[in-house]
Amino acid sequence: MLKIVILFTAILSIMKLKLPPVIIFLVFGSLMYLLAEFLPVGYFDFFGRKYLIKILLLLAVVISCIALIQFYLAKTTTNPKNPSRASFLVTNGIYKYSRNPMYLGLLLLLLGWGLWLANAFNVLLAAGFVSYMNMYQIKPEESSLAGLFGKEYRHYCINVRRWF
Repeated sequence: MLKIVILFTAILSIMKLKLPPVIIFLVFGSLMYLLAEFLPVGYFDFFGRKYLIKILLLLAVVISCIALIQFYLAKTTTNPKNPSRASFLVTNGIYKYSRNPMYLGLLLLLLGWGLWLANAFNVLLAAGFVSYMNMYQIKPEESSLAGLFGKEYRHYCINVRRWF
């Protein structure tokens, strides 16, 4: 267990280097696997767990695909490392309900993965993913977009939640 804590601490220090969200997703997914594999407590099962996994995965794919298609149709960047290159503020479609549907899709995938692994403590890692994304990815993006789109973006932030 001590090795997992040391590994987790090392990974968190590396993640401060502004890695792409997909890499962050993979790191947290790997940590979830390690937690489920080596933590001797936390196993759970319930009726309908496999159905819930399928629903979460389907929602994740649908939400992410719709979000990507909307960015493509708007001809704006999907590169999260350079939000200053955004050429258009997408506020319709799925973006009426979530300012970050692509990240929401990644979170739903992690929740489905955590259910598949059947360890209750993986919820803590999913919460860690949300916390990390808010602090190191979303807040810098929001600052950049507020600089680009000004009052329109600030008004959008007031009316639409960050995640869901």
